[in-house]
Amino acid sequence: YKLGLNPSEIRKEITIAGEIPFESEKRFSAKFYEENNSIHIAVKGAPEVIISMCSEMRTASGSKKIDNKAAEKEVYNLAADGYRVIAVAKGEIKGKAEIDSIEKEGLNNLTFLGLIGFIDPLREDAKESVEKAYNAGVKVVMITGDNPDTAFTIAKELKITNSKKEVITGAELGGDDAEFDEAGYEKFLDKVKMLKVFARVSPMQKLNIVEALRKIGNFVAVTGDGINDTPALKKADIGIAMGSGTDVTKSISSIIITDDSFSSIVKGIEEGRFAYDNIRKVTFLLISTGLAEVILFVFALLVQLPLALLPVQLLWLNLVTNGIQDVALAFEKGEPGAMSKPPREPKEGIFNKLMIQETMVSGITMGGLASILWFMLLRNGIEAVYARNILLMLMVLLQNFHVFNCRSEKTSAFKVPISRNYILISGVIAALGIHISSMYIPFMQNLLSVEPVNFTCWLTLLGIASIIMLVMEIFKIIKNRLGKGIDEVYFNDIN
Repeated sequence: YKLGLNPSEIRKEITIAGEIPFESEKRFSAKFYEENNSIHIAVKGAPEVIISMCSEMRTASGSKKIDNKAAEKEVYNLAADGYRVIAVAKGEIKGKAEIDSIEKEGLNNLTFLGLIGFIDPLREDAKESVEKAYNAGVKVVMITGDNPDTAFTIAKELKITNSKKEVITGAELGGDDAEFDEAGYEKFLDKVKMLKVFARVSPMQKLNIVEALRKIGNFVAVTGDGINDTPALKKADIGIAMGSGTDVTKSISSIIITDDSFSSIVKGIEEGRFAYDNIRKVTFLLISTGLAEVILFVFALLVQLPLALLPVQLLWLNLVTNGIQDVALAFEKGEPGAMSKPPREPKEGIFNKLMIQETMVSGITMGGLASILWFMLLRNGIEAVYARNILLMLMVLLQNFHVFNCRSEKTSAFKVPISRNYILISGVIAALGIHISSMYIPFMQNLLSVEPVNFTCWLTLLGIASIIMLVMEIFKIIKNRLGKGIDEVYFNDIN
């Protein structure tokens, strides 16, 4: 095009006599064409492959014996600058009968024409995305069919690696066969574990690398756009196809990235962590408040007290008061530190050690406070009907306070900005307002067996309910101090 030529017009004038399609194992392609009553061949592919096929090279002064070292040096210079390099060559054969024998025996005695260097510039957000992935405990590995020098230059720019010792070619890696002996596979696993850039690899090697990464305990996501990537994409825990990729690649992948951007994958990880954290927060609220109710009822039965709450009161508490708040809590925006902590184990459930601890502490605290109040009210001669009214009010206030504890598992409730979830604030006000309103509406008074409480009782219950925030603040301080050293060790190891 730069010379003012039109490839489509030129192709109309050429008669194709045959071709050798590109295969990743061969790393070149060729076409046979007729010109001046003879058969010529045009070849393009990996420089090291094409150069080995050539005996001559074309220069300004005519054809000369090929200078392999000069050609290889030029390949290195281009690759070191981040260019992807292909070589082109030509040759002439005696006739069409020779095409079949060439496909079997290989090409040789070609004339080396030159090199083509082209570059796919890194996106502006690529470096930042890779760094963000590393900070999140996500290891980024480059597996490519490119020249190792090209791969290293790009990987260095992305800060995937700074050492050529972490780069290996497919020939050095081995594992191009589907089967390994035990000793060979152990060596293969060791290489995969230590290295970060794999260049000039075949589809089978890429598949074996993915299998090895999974075997040593990684949860693996693989990106790809071509047919050669499909085995690895299918084997990965998550196959990620590029929007510009082949239909075959898209059909077997779990995710399709329409903008072909690595940053979209990192953003997906971030959004996934936000969603998972919110599921934990809502679960924490529901289970801990449910545990508190169980403790209250079991306590009343053990000490032979009347039923603490009527079924309709319990239903009101769970479906109306708590129901509004847990839905509002699901709209909590992501915490800033979500991408600065290590990923959880894939097999780890929502109820991990921290979830169990915080659920038990908060549940026992709320259940204990409610049980003590129920016991004290009855002991002081207050009728069960009125005592339940006060107890129900306490349970509502406990949930109103506790929902703020659930906004973060480690950060103080007083440090989480209100602006992160205005819906929650509205939900708490609505839940409390609905319950207070029910105390003044005759129909609801009869249905729930409730009535208004005086201002002194209100302040007392407010003070008792606030204890849950104090307890959980102390719990977070203790957990943060115990866990700080563990996090520092982890991130030092990652870096």
